[in-house]
Amino acid sequence: MVYHNLKALIKGIRSCKTVADERALIQQESAAIRASFREEDSFQRHNNIAKLLYIHMLGSPAHFGQIECLKLVASPRFSDKRLGYLGIMLLLDENQEVLTLVTNSLKNDMNHSNMYAVGLALCTFANIASEEMSRDLANEIEKLLGSSNTYIRKKAALCALRVVKKVPDIADHFNSKAKNLLTDRNHGVLLTAITLVTEMCQIAPAILEEFRSAVPLLVRNLKSLVTTGYSPEHDVSGITDPFLQVKILRLLRLLGKGDAQASETMNDILAQVATNTDSSKNVGNSILYETVLTVLEIEADTGLRVMAINILGKFLSNKDNNIRYVALNTLNKVVTMDTNAVQRHRNIILDCLRDGDISIRRRALELSYALINEQNVRILIRELLAFLEVADDEFKLGLTTQICLAAERFAPNKRWHIDTVLRVLKLAGNFVREEILSAFIRLVAHTPELQPYTASKLYLALKSDISQESLTLAATWILGEYGEILVQGGVVDEDNTIPITDKDIVDLVLSILDSPYANYLIRQFVLTAVTKVAARSTTSVPEQDRIAEVLARYTSSPELELQQRAVEFASLFTLGDTRIGVLEQMPPPELKTTVMGVVSENKPVGSTQGAQADLLGDDIAATPHAAVHNPPAASAQSNQDLLAEIFGGLSTTAASPPPAAPQRSAVDNIMGLFDNASISSPGLPTPYPTAAPPAAYQAPAPAAPPSAAPPQQKFTAYPAYDKNDLRITLTPQTAATKPGVVMILARFQVSGGVAATGLSFQAAVPKSQQLQMLPMSNPTIAPGAVETQQMRVVAPVGSNVRLRLRIAYSIAGQNVQEQIDFAGFPPGLTGTPS
Repeated sequence: MVYHNLKALIKGIRSCKTVADERALIQQESAAIRASFREEDSFQRHNNIAKLLYIHMLGSPAHFGQIECLKLVASPRFSDKRLGYLGIMLLLDENQEVLTLVTNSLKNDMNHSNMYAVGLALCTFANIASEEMSRDLANEIEKLLGSSNTYIRKKAALCALRVVKKVPDIADHFNSKAKNLLTDRNHGVLLTAITLVTEMCQIAPAILEEFRSAVPLLVRNLKSLVTTGYSPEHDVSGITDPFLQVKILRLLRLLGKGDAQASETMNDILAQVATNTDSSKNVGNSILYETVLTVLEIEADTGLRVMAINILGKFLSNKDNNIRYVALNTLNKVVTMDTNAVQRHRNIILDCLRDGDISIRRRALELSYALINEQNVRILIRELLAFLEVADDEFKLGLTTQICLAAERFAPNKRWHIDTVLRVLKLAGNFVREEILSAFIRLVAHTPELQPYTASKLYLALKSDISQESLTLAATWILGEYGEILVQGGVVDEDNTIPITDKDIVDLVLSILDSPYANYLIRQFVLTAVTKVAARSTTSVPEQDRIAEVLARYTSSPELELQQRAVEFASLFTLGDTRIGVLEQMPPPELKTTVMGVVSENKPVGSTQGAQADLLGDDIAATPHAAVHNPPAASAQSNQDLLAEIFGGLSTTAASPPPAAPQRSAVDNIMGLFDNASISSPGLPTPYPTAAPPAAYQAPAPAAPPSAAPPQQKFTAYPAYDKNDLRITLTPQTAATKPGVVMILARFQVSGGVAATGLSFQAAVPKSQQLQMLPMSNPTIAPGAVETQQMRVVAPVGSNVRLRLRIAYSIAGQNVQEQIDFAGFPPGLTGTPS
């Protein structure tokens, strides 16, 4: 059955009872349409194309109608042109060769006497124009921008936008016409003109400078929208044309960025918009949000910035979750601009941690991290610990890391720092990174005044809860090293001292082995700890024999590492006094920072008496308006400590503490890394090690006396990339004994509140040089984290090191790929030719 029009075809398809019937009917009708096309039936062409477009909408092939659409466009009848252009937009795209046949029809219809025919041609061009078509018809578009008809000017501006996107190098052809459009009184024309100018300014800095002179005009347009009375044609919820207001604000943001004069011109109107816009409805909130972004982007005065941040604070009280999310997201980006202003809204930000929406909780958490400083560290850490108790598991790993890093950086004293980490270990010991645990052990080792206090706390915590892995590891290590302190002085619980025996400590530590929570790593720690306990003078002979039996039992363990440790530790029992020397207390490890910041070991000790300074029991005066001091930038010493931690290699399977070795510099460690190990090509990052013991348990070399320490070498970081909140720096390091060899540490950080994911960092050097790279530490750059990648360049002595970098990553849902040439290293890096 042949259907003579679209209505009959729709009725026939809807009457089909099964999908098979519908498919058969469509195939039959498609065959009939093909036959009609072959017969060149011009009377049925209109109906056939209409039916074919409906078939295309149902998902069936309709490409055979492309040429017929071109024939309809050539018809003098408006209804044929309209359907033909609709078919072209649906059946063609910019990559098809048939499109070249459309160019002439578009050019003819752009000069048509009927404005609606011109509108059809412009609409089609704006949807499907290719780069070639854009070059061919750019002059026609430019001419139509000066049309006296507002309908045509509006559509021509959108076509010019398509041309600018497809062929950026001819964007300046539209400058004069675009300036004229900005004076148009028609809101539709003005809206499209501002959209066009915004795109042109983003493409070319020269065009941006040229349009800065239009700032007063834009300010006048915005002022007329804000002060005008009720206009039914443009009114949306009591606000005049909010879409146009938002577009003007976005263009002002571009024009005012980095230009004090343009910013000064728009300050007053921005304050007026922020003050007079009704925030009770979503339309007003959208304008306020754009105003805030504009104020924060341009060179606005301090008062205006504070007003903008206060608007965001007001958004946090809104019942709409979307508005609160937007406010938190924006505050995360601007907290570094004016921390004091954001601090005023600290209480409501902390309230968002209890919100039912997980996205809001996540953003509030990120913002809370950024607000921590020396003045409010006690208050904010207390709130974050309270949140840690009820947080979802997916938050806990990042939360424990940030709490411990903040404690390390801003702790008022060591006692408070230790209390904070102990609380974290109790609440979320299964979600603590190895680096945090190692830093805590280093802190305890460097604070002999607090070792009895810390050992007591960990002894009691382990006795009450054996399920937290990091708590168990820390307690096992501390009891193995400093257990004799508890035997001699007892366990301090509140104000009471409870005497304990060596049997109590051995019982507790050995009970871990039988726990269902004991894993491979914990058992390694336990064997090491009991071996050390056996070597202490406070341990009785029966307990030493008992420990020897446990070690003998594990000499036949199927787990290789445990068996090796047990065999070596058991052999120590036959060495008499040598065993005591080997198993004596470890010297304090070398001081290192976990992040760029203050080393907590340099803080004052704090109170060691009573429980008045307990973490959650401190009597702290609220200081919501305390002045915020930005932490000082990391010193060169901190840089070297961090590099030493990254590059310094320690054995991960040490069976017994090795004898003390002389201290090595960071450069020696780096050279050793590349000279003695095979270099792997960059690929997937190394998985996070879960079975390797923390570095603090591996007998690091004792620090050399201060008088014998070699002079510290300062390393300079050179910025290589800083876009889209991603910052990459390169730190070169050389050794006088190896001219021509340059070690480079690439550091990756994000400055905003959004993580950069899937980061790929590739480098190339000139043919005269050689490059080797190690894998990146982590392709996901979380806010506040620093990821690294190591490179080694071998170049002719006296030559300059040049790199070509290819960087690809995703941030805020946007995929970015860029290639840059870096030549920022100073000359003479590879040495001086003899």
